[in-house]
Amino acid sequence: MKAAQARVLLTGASGGIGQAMAQALGAAGAAVMGVGRGDAPAGMPWVQADLTTDAGVAAVAAAAGAWRANVMVHAAGAPAFGPLAATPAAQMQAVLEANLLAPMRLTQALLPQLLRQPQAQVVFVGSALGRIGLPGFSVYGASKAGLHGFAEALRRELADTPVRVQTLAPRSTRTGFNGAAVEAYNRATGTAMDSPETVAAALLDLIESEAAERFLGFPERLAVRLNGLLGPLLDGSFVKHRRSLPAAPLETIVPGAPT
Repeated sequence: MKAAQARVLLTGASGGIGQAMAQALGAAGAAVMGVGRGDAPAGMPWVQADLTTDAGVAAVAAAAGAWRANVMVHAAGAPAFGPLAATPAAQMQAVLEANLLAPMRLTQALLPQLLRQPQAQVVFVGSALGRIGLPGFSVYGASKAGLHGFAEALRRELADTPVRVQTLAPRSTRTGFNGAAVEAYNRATGTAMDSPETVAAALLDLIESEAAERFLGFPERLAVRLNGLLGPLLDGSFVKHRRSLPAAPLETIVPGAPT
């Protein structure tokens, strides 16, 4: 779909990547409606909603139908970094709800109206970490791995319909999404970071090309392929990553215990 034909519903539109996506799409001629928990940015149609709630999903689906959205971009998400032993159970649940369940539920709610469009697209913003398991990102990577699996299955399920399902998988990006600990980890491991504008340009290209998926960055694209082929044989490649993690507490976190 050409950008000028696109009416894009964009979750996470107030975040670092989301803002860059909205600007790139608008500059290319697309109409953009943003979704977020906060107040609307100036000049953008906006739905204020919490997508982890039934009411939030229903509000966004209703607004998207009235606005005649034909492209859904799931860019909202929640971070998680650090040893599993230092990750509270509440954070694990919040990350899975924001990164996996919310896009699944919103897609389900939007699907009837998208199927009525002559042409429609659903783009899931995943992560290279959804295909490459890195120490320190077990929870975040699990949420994105689930999203990749959901998108792949849905793409095949809807192959004979007007709805195209796509996945954009950035690597680490220079935004406030990554805290100081991730910045230090990336420096220690030599992990490259892209600008939000690079990711936004990739989104625009993906929408217009209608390709199934796109992974950003080298060597990440190569690592995704090798990890799929070799799996456990690559485990020894991540010694530096494992040793660059913040120290984990000695005690085990008990689910439901105060943290």
